[in-house]
Amino acid sequence: MLTDSATTVKVNTDTASLIRVTNDEVNLEIDLGTGEASVARGNTSHVKGIRSAFRWQGREYNTEHYQSHTLKSQEVVVREGFGKGVHVVILHETSLLPQLEQHFYIYESSSFVLMQIVIASDEEIKANRMAVLQTKSVSLGGESGQPEEPSILRVPYDNDKWVRYTVVKPPMDTESYEVTALFAPESWQGIIMGSITHKVWKTGIRIKSERSGGIEELDLYGGAVSEMTRDFQPHGYVKGTRVESPLVFVGFYDDYRKGLEAYGQANTWIEAPLSWDGGVPIGWNSWSAAMAELDYDLYTSTSNFLKNEVQPLGFQNEDTLYINFDAFWDNFTPEEMKNALDLVRENGHRPGTYWTPFAFWGSPAQFGDLVEGTNGKYTYGDILLRDSEGEILPDVDGGLAIDPTHPGNLQRIDWYTNKFISEGFEYVKLDFLAHGALEGQHYNPEITTGIAAYHYGMTYLQNKLSPEVIGRPFFINLSIAPLFPYAFAHSRRVSCDVFGTLHDTEYLLNSLTHGWWMSHTLYHYNDPDHSVLYKSHNQDATGWHEGRSRLTASVIAGTVLLLGDDFRKEEAAARAKAWLGNKEIMDVARLGKTFHPVEGDLGKQASDTFVLEDAEDDVFYLAVFNYDAANSAHKSISLERAGLKGQTAYQLLDLWEGTQGETAGELVVTLEPAESKIFKLTAKAN
Repeated sequence: MLTDSATTVKVNTDTASLIRVTNDEVNLEIDLGTGEASVARGNTSHVKGIRSAFRWQGREYNTEHYQSHTLKSQEVVVREGFGKGVHVVILHETSLLPQLEQHFYIYESSSFVLMQIVIASDEEIKANRMAVLQTKSVSLGGESGQPEEPSILRVPYDNDKWVRYTVVKPPMDTESYEVTALFAPESWQGIIMGSITHKVWKTGIRIKSERSGGIEELDLYGGAVSEMTRDFQPHGYVKGTRVESPLVFVGFYDDYRKGLEAYGQANTWIEAPLSWDGGVPIGWNSWSAAMAELDYDLYTSTSNFLKNEVQPLGFQNEDTLYINFDAFWDNFTPEEMKNALDLVRENGHRPGTYWTPFAFWGSPAQFGDLVEGTNGKYTYGDILLRDSEGEILPDVDGGLAIDPTHPGNLQRIDWYTNKFISEGFEYVKLDFLAHGALEGQHYNPEITTGIAAYHYGMTYLQNKLSPEVIGRPFFINLSIAPLFPYAFAHSRRVSCDVFGTLHDTEYLLNSLTHGWWMSHTLYHYNDPDHSVLYKSHNQDATGWHEGRSRLTASVIAGTVLLLGDDFRKEEAAARAKAWLGNKEIMDVARLGKTFHPVEGDLGKQASDTFVLEDAEDDVFYLAVFNYDAANSAHKSISLERAGLKGQTAYQLLDLWEGTQGETAGELVVTLEPAESKIFKLTAKAN
């Protein structure tokens, strides 16, 4: 038995074939006779019969293929964030196969176990698929203590092509990327599984069942590639005498929503997020207002309008307001660009710009074009990512992938970042970043996987824009991008493009329903995309409630609050002045805190009710939406279900209308078609 007076984690090896590791929250058992492991919390929720596997020389081998399973080592460990715990290593050996190690970590009073596998040999080996956890036995406890049918959250790999988060139930065959939640809809009991290292592997969680009521197969592995990862090539091989899988997280929670937040936090203990000392970014972005027709008058008139008509009403944050270019900023002549930026700065605003560092938008006829910053040494044809046969990869979204590791691309990054810095920009939106994570044959032979290449390129780019290098803060925003890795930006768009319609609002809130937890863990802020109050360039104008609901959705997201209208349009200007002068609403946006969903078992749809507890001011906020554009909605919201005290009386303030009331037990709301409301609830004194 391994004991330590300073730790509550205990390893029991009193029996020859069974190892038990336990703390106050979770139990791990390893059977040295079979090589299988089990993780459980209490008597109901468990993951049993765990095997590990890897693909080698064309075949998959798992712990059943090994003849001996022994305890290699056990030690007390300390890891920042996680605290003190125990690290147990199980060694699996047999002739003709590489050694297989399973590494288990349990920390004090933590309701999760960390796992990783390693294959080792005296000679170099390689693998492009490593399954840390395979099981046919997953059970989820509910309120009654009896197992419940799990709902399974499918998390998209990226936010491209208007992909949705989806909750599915058995029977099914689904794959989530990087993380999943298995949860009981009524009790919220949940099991969270996912990778917490993101420098080498794309991680998938494949879950199958041909019957209702339970899961028959679960496979959590590094090496995922599919249409959803945008890949055309197999996952790259990882090579060496020791090849490590991703480090994965398996946690048990009374509320799966708290579990997802804990998972996000655990990631940051492995790799810290990019710090930001400024406030919530508030301002404007040009894309939905003009798209390809962006011009000097729109950009400068927007800055003038916001300064003269809207900022006096309170639309700003700590005297900060960004006026941001999107694509087609190159419509401007150098003289127009200089004059535009001079005017924006004279107005006290901060200019932002846009770039796609890993995507080439030219035709084959332009492959011979010289790459900026390379002094004629490289053409765009030289730096494009290629497959194992040397052929250029097919396009994604109309753009070809650039190899992040190519020296020509690094010089290109130097050229563009130096340009942005010298022109005085303070914000950049980086788009179509998944191109940089595609599997392919990279210029740098030491980098053999798409995620390793992406991590390499993003590290280089972020360092070029770091305050330590340029001497001032520079806000970095990711648009279309993989969810992981995350440590190179202050915010990431939580969804794909979102414009102004009610459909756009519901789509955005589907992403917030299942991705709220990324804000203030992986990224400083979730980005809800540009808030179109009246009319996007590619859409018809919206109705009053429709436009205001779009703004409400952005306010509760956590949030980067950038407007997206052409305010030369009279109705757009009128709505801006009517809505952005609402101090109570803008104060919620300036909190920079994300609301979380009241319900999550909704298939492909969004929750219509979100809640935020502001413990500092001892208040709750409830946001309620009607996604029906044709009919009114009557909703009854259980305050206890929403996380408030069910029997407490609350003073109620409708932040949009300014009306007051009282409520207890439940909140009854009537919403007009497409309408939304945000309520502020303050407990009444006894």
